[in-house]
Amino acid sequence: QVQLVESGGGLVQAGGSLRLSCAASGRVYSINAMGWYRQAPGQQRELVAASTSDGSTNYADSVKGRFTISRDNAKNTVYLQMNSLKPEDTAVYYCNAAIRRLWSTGMADYWGQGTQVTVSS
Repeated sequence: QVQLVESGGGLVQAGGSLRLSCAASGRVYSINAMGWYRQAPGQQRELVAASTSDGSTNYADSVKGRFTISRDNAKNTVYLQMNSLKPEDTAVYYCNAAIRRLWSTGMADYWGQGTQVTVSS
């Protein structure tokens, strides 16, 4: 099987920084897109940032200039550096990846368990 394991969430004051990590493990053959989503209480899950295997990235307008997504393909890991955090960034952050498993022919969508980010004012 394949697992996505996240780490790095926590409580931070407004203006502070956090770095999230998400590592894919198990029977991973290849990874295409990797990204981060978030879901605040009572809100729909939304895309925060995404990175494709060719290095292109895209960001939600609300985080442009403050968040940076990066990947270490050798480690099957994606990171989200979050700077200048605001209270409205408070949410559960989920890692997402399109992964082809060993001995399979297609890509499948995988999600991490989520990590809480809380920004106090």
